[in-house]
Amino acid sequence: MRGHEDPRGPTIGDLAGYLMLRHHSAVGLVDRGVASGIVARHEDADDLRVVRVRLTAKGARLLDRLASSHTEELRRLQIPRLRPLWEDLPPA
Repeated sequence: MRGHEDPRGPTIGDLAGYLMLRHHSAVGLVDRGVASGIVARHEDADDLRVVRVRLTAKGARLLDRLASSHTEELRRLQIPRLRPLWEDLPPA
């Protein structure tokens, strides 16, 4: 998934840590993502006990739309303290 260093994708435990959730809460979140078609689970090639998560094409499109929308909103607000953050961003 985007922003995760390991090209195999994050584990459920990784996602729980990033989102500061308990493992079972992250499982529920991934379950809902799978049901909506935005993420998919897959087995780790090195350790079959580990479940990894990846964005689907639908999830990647949704993430692109959200990022664009959020960038546009930040530009619209023109909060002076945030200006350095968006000066180097590509056009929305």
